[in-house]
Amino acid sequence: MSGITTTQPVSPTRISGLILAGGRGTRMGGVDKGLQPLNGEPLALHVAKRIAPQVNGLFISANRNLDAYSALGAPFGARVVSDESGDFPGPLAGILAGLRATDAELMLCVPCDAPNLPIDLASQLVRALEGARADIATVVTRGPLGHSSLHPVFALLRTALAADLADTLARGEHKVRAWYARHMSVEVTFADEHAFYNANSLQELAELERAEPLRREP
Repeated sequence: MSGITTTQPVSPTRISGLILAGGRGTRMGGVDKGLQPLNGEPLALHVAKRIAPQVNGLFISANRNLDAYSALGAPFGARVVSDESGDFPGPLAGILAGLRATDAELMLCVPCDAPNLPIDLASQLVRALEGARADIATVVTRGPLGHSSLHPVFALLRTALAADLADTLARGEHKVRAWYARHMSVEVTFADEHAFYNANSLQELAELERAEPLRREP
């Protein structure tokens, strides 16, 4: 694995947040996933409410309905960024747009469809990243039977990785985990699987709304 690791600790106030909402929404029939309602509010708004208090500056990666996302992010001072290409190349392109847009040392990336993400996600990932002197910290959950699940788009990344990511995408490589594997990374285990549940279809979104009320926002 290559690394761009620094030995200097990074203050949590130097973290930007990035909500990934730039996909095609294929499994939702092509609708813009982040704008789908959950308990009367867009999914991405639920995510913004949970992530904004954890970071110093917020971005939303979107490739459609930019005005809607700008309005959604306005209360948080969020800036909308878009992929350089218009062919929906995947989450790495959204991550690159975020890395290039911020002047922070770290960026916390989360998907737009995980409304119950932990309110201490940033702090836990920062501790792991700095403790391991890593470039990327990602999330793993373990179920009651010990089954592990990876959640690669929940990640804390050093923004110094932007140039390498740009080169990777220019070569036509778009797999998130393959790019992570090229760098020093650390997996952080969370016991609460529900916190990372994301709605990939309209049916799953409806089931999420019926299952239980959303957790109290910070």
